[in-house]
Amino acid sequence: MTEKEKMLAGELYDAAFNKELVEDRCKAKDICYQYNNLKPSNIVEREKIIKKLFAKTGNQITVEQNFYCDYGYNIYVGENFYMSYNCVILDCAKVEFGDNVLIAPNCSFYTAGHPLEIEPRNKGLEYAKPIKIGNNVWIGGNVTVLPGVTIGDNVTI
Repeated sequence: MTEKEKMLAGELYDAAFNKELVEDRCKAKDICYQYNNLKPSNIVEREKIIKKLFAKTGNQITVEQNFYCDYGYNIYVGENFYMSYNCVILDCAKVEFGDNVLIAPNCSFYTAGHPLEIEPRNKGLEYAKPIKIGNNVWIGGNVTVLPGVTIGDNVTI
């Protein structure tokens, strides 16, 4: 099993030193850099880049700059999605947002976690657990969602 397969399966994997994962993160960082340096008024190009970066998107989505993620290919977004400024998604596992989701500034979604034991952590091992956000959800400013969390429908946080 490759390190990427381990990552997607929720097992301990080598995040720090695996060539394939490092390359995938660099690719996503380059896309985020390109996105974050576009003029805010260039809405068509911004949408095009986000739709290229994410695994799935609805038709009506807005992601404000600055935005950062680890891979992009594990992010799934429904219809009528709005993410405000300075949000981070560490998408080592699937991060799924339903329809009609509003995310306020400075929110973070972290699927990545690290072992509590020193030895595996010092080897660069980590794990990832998916995050799922339901429909009709508003996440207020500065919220951090941790690995493995599910937020149901019709919720305000």
